[in-house]
Amino acid sequence: MTADAPRDDTASNTIGSDTRLEQFQKLEEESDKTTPWYIEIPIIIVIALLISVGVQTFIGRIYVIPSESMQPTLNGCTGCTGDRIWVDKIAYEFGDPKPGDVLVFNGPESWNNGFVSQRSTNPLTNSVQTLGSWIGLVAPDENALVKRVIATGGQTVQCRPGDPGIMVDGKVTDQSFIKTPADHPVDSAVGSEQCGGPYFGPVTVPKDSFWMMGDNRTNSRDSRFHMGDEFQGAVPRDKVVGKVQAIILPFSRIGGVDDPDIQAN
Repeated sequence: MTADAPRDDTASNTIGSDTRLEQFQKLEEESDKTTPWYIEIPIIIVIALLISVGVQTFIGRIYVIPSESMQPTLNGCTGCTGDRIWVDKIAYEFGDPKPGDVLVFNGPESWNNGFVSQRSTNPLTNSVQTLGSWIGLVAPDENALVKRVIATGGQTVQCRPGDPGIMVDGKVTDQSFIKTPADHPVDSAVGSEQCGGPYFGPVTVPKDSFWMMGDNRTNSRDSRFHMGDEFQGAVPRDKVVGKVQAIILPFSRIGGVDDPDIQAN
């Protein structure tokens, strides 16, 4: 029998090397076809903006605090950098706001007196402002307000001469979170420090509505100032945007926003 011919290992290795070289060359060619950075970066920015808009439309949104009405809980003032807050839009999908919750809501019609749009009439500037509002750099062009829930539908709220504070169904509410000392003096002829301003009530809150007040009682135009409207000053459920969950800027104030059970007394 004839012996088997020796295998040509040299030829085999050469073929393998040629194959690996071709694969490496293909990889180099593919890497050369990578999208240039000046195209990739704008695409990444657009995708990030779209994600931000989607999140803020359906999940939650960033708002800027523009005034002092919720101090000391939330800071804001004319000409200063107000707190940026995260508002949870799905917090009440399976439940209702509770007394003590801090909400963002769109003002009913009677709350809109004096509201002036801050948007520019220049179309380009207006578009930039609108985009800025969706990423939390500019306030939304709406009468969005932030206050604390004091009473809910069916409850009776008041603060009359001799009351030790805001009363709900005959019981005083927790007032440990309000601003003290008060920003403005109270005329004792028409109100008291305990009431945080003029006397009011009793008012029975309409069904599916909320009696809202600012923590800075003497510097907040809240439900007390709209008792002559169809809702007796309360805010309907369908006007609620969401629950204020946290302060996200400035860094020195990052943290959650308390929502104590103010009717636990």
